Amino acid sequence: MTFSDSTGERRIRPDEVDAVAELVGSIPAMTEGLLFTPLEQSVDHPYKADGAGPVFALQLRFPDLLACEAAMDRRGILASLAAGAGHSGLTGLDVTHQVMLTRAFPVDVAEHPAGTTTPCSYLVHYPGPAEDMNAWNLHYLEHHPSIMRTFPNVRGIEIYTRIDWIDRLPSSRVEHMQRNKLVFDSPQALAHALGSDVITRMRADFVKFPPFAGSNRHFPMLTRVVKPGSGKPRV
Repeated sequence: MTFSDSTGERRIRPDEVDAVAELVGSIPAMTEGLLFTPLEQSVDHPYKADGAGPVFALQLRFPDLLACEAAMDRRGILASLAAGAGHSGLTGLDVTHQVMLTRAFPVDVAEHPAGTTTPCSYLVHYPGPAEDMNAWNLHYLEHHPSIMRTFPNVRGIEIYTRIDWIDRLPSSRVEHMQRNKLVFDSPQALAHALGSDVITRMRADFVKFPPFAGSNRHFPMLTRVVKPGSGKPRV
């Protein structure tokens, strides 16, 4: 679920992030929640021209599609969040959502070092469409993750592909053909990795992608993990 502001000026307050984390922690059957907020200070990365990114975003994991769909009932926590949940920082934003299949790929060291306080995710999306989705997925999944793994100190690689789903949320459905995420220890670690020569290999593979429309967009975001059961049950 993504909360966007066309002016790029809105921000959600830290106390509102805390309140959302408590709500997310009480969503039934959720196995992990990730809360994404903009960087406090910008860093250099190859796609800085893509802009500041969303005001706020959520990534929620569920054990299966039915559990995910159950959480998207019109009276559930996600429906409340999509409508702002009474928080001024979330009210009046452009809210979209999409359910996707997570494909995780190995990295050399997944754990953050002790003392890590500002893990940073590089969120990428490809709106699409591709001329041939099967050819697109085959090429991307067979080539790009192995290059991503060579980024210095990358802690996570996930690629998300489309599925069909049902929901009753008030936010707008989107159907990007693909999203992906790279995780680093900090915004500075992300900038260092994306400034390495690995990006040259990424671009060399990019020009080999099967034909697609819609280009792509890249946003570095601070990342907070929410464990299941960490919030107060709703009454």
